[in-house]
Amino acid sequence: MTGTSDGGKRRATYRHGALKPALIEAGTALAREGGPEAIVLREAARRVGVAPNAAYTHFAGRGALVQAVATAALSEMAATMAAEQDALPEIPDPVRAARARFRSVGAGYLRFARAEPGLFRTAFATQEDVSAVAEPAAAGPTGRSGIELLGDALDEMVATGILPAERRPGAEFLAWATVHGLATLAIEGPLRMLDEPQIDHLSGLLLDLIDRGI
Repeated sequence: MTGTSDGGKRRATYRHGALKPALIEAGTALAREGGPEAIVLREAARRVGVAPNAAYTHFAGRGALVQAVATAALSEMAATMAAEQDALPEIPDPVRAARARFRSVGAGYLRFARAEPGLFRTAFATQEDVSAVAEPAAAGPTGRSGIELLGDALDEMVATGILPAERRPGAEFLAWATVHGLATLAIEGPLRMLDEPQIDHLSGLLLDLIDRGI
């Protein structure tokens, strides 16, 4: 990216293909500040220093940019979930290790929601079916999306005998819905009035509940 001067105003110019990611980055910053409602295509264009018409060559309208930012948010969430798993200590017992990896997926999901409430809200603003949250662009650095990380953890629980195979189908949706409910209540519902230690405590209890009931 280079800057040029035109009538005292700096205007950014982009190599072919560089403007679209810059607009997504600007849209992501807007989402961090105010959730999906804050994403405006003209404002994203202004932030990267191009005319609105230049932005419309990559995004047909605001909805397209929101969709792109939502996918980027899902990728960041998957990265947080994977990092939570990577932070686990070495656990020699396969059963305990599988249970810890399963719990860490939920812990990472809750961590992302609390650390990035604007992006968390945006992640699901335009996703109309499950395939959208599992597309390759929604994956984190491991190449696995959040829902795939959850599925992998559940498969590992089946393999180690924690979860009966007959209860595996659809288990990810039950676990996801439960953790998402707490996350939503904690960032934009009545539980947002609780302090961090209280939310930490509730998060631990919820993961215990899912672990026992899955």
